[in-house]
Amino acid sequence: MARTQWLRAAVLGSNDGLVSIASLMIGVGAVNQSAKAMLVSGLAGLVAGACSMAIGEFVSVHAQYDIEVAEMERRRRGSGSGSEEGVRGEESLPSPMLAAGASALAFALGAVLPLLAGGFIRSWSVRVGAVCAVSSLGLAGFGAAGAVLGGADIWKPALRVLGGGWLAMLVTYCVLRIFGLLFNMQVSSA
Repeated sequence: MARTQWLRAAVLGSNDGLVSIASLMIGVGAVNQSAKAMLVSGLAGLVAGACSMAIGEFVSVHAQYDIEVAEMERRRRGSGSGSEEGVRGEESLPSPMLAAGASALAFALGAVLPLLAGGFIRSWSVRVGAVCAVSSLGLAGFGAAGAVLGGADIWKPALRVLGGGWLAMLVTYCVLRIFGLLFNMQVSSA
């Protein structure tokens, strides 16, 4: 069960990294066609997202850790002894640092897919197409992996994750494209 939770968290973190960075790169591509702008925005998103995921996971798991330690302490005081039970309980406590590291790593691994797919391609349309294609494959794969971990049929979850990722990329592109048009932003082709 503990292994399934870690695998599930890894799949979710990877999926989040992939959707966030692909959407960010495509959104920047809506107002700036330069490969450098998309690459820098994607890299900044990878670093910021991995840090955010790590901090969020650290805080969340540390809160769980504090609750479990307080509960163990209440049980010890209530029973008057229980040193063997205390040791067993301490071994099962979650590690906030391990959770933070795993979350950051999973996010970064997912984020690398769109970065490598489109970060170094000169042609704007080919770059955006590559980011979309590789991200689509990754999303379907992460959806299928989550389904396998949950013991479900792979098609519905894979399509759900794929559809959600496409929606995120489309909304980001459209919002930034409209923003660029409304504020008369220069679309660079360099």
